[in-house]
Amino acid sequence: MSKFLTAGALGLCLLASPASSAERTVTLAVENMSCAACPLTVRASLEAVPGVTKVVVSYKDKTAVVTYDDARANLKALATATTNAGYPSGPKD
Repeated sequence: MSKFLTAGALGLCLLASPASSAERTVTLAVENMSCAACPLTVRASLEAVPGVTKVVVSYKDKTAVVTYDDARANLKALATATTNAGYPSGPKD
């Protein structure tokens, strides 16, 4: 009986956690950053996207390195966030 309970509890734990969720990191090329204050706005727009866990923006390189949970965020959501803030972006080649 206890084997069935243990197996059932394990099964529930596996169902409760998303199996396809993974942490991803992408480097975005960010347009329109023309002053040293622009990265603050870019970072804030990306941090507001659900699932984003880390953002590092470089004014010098005109990039944003974003770490996110791909079950909660995606590249389109990241690009939309920066574009809506006035800084169009896309994956850096």
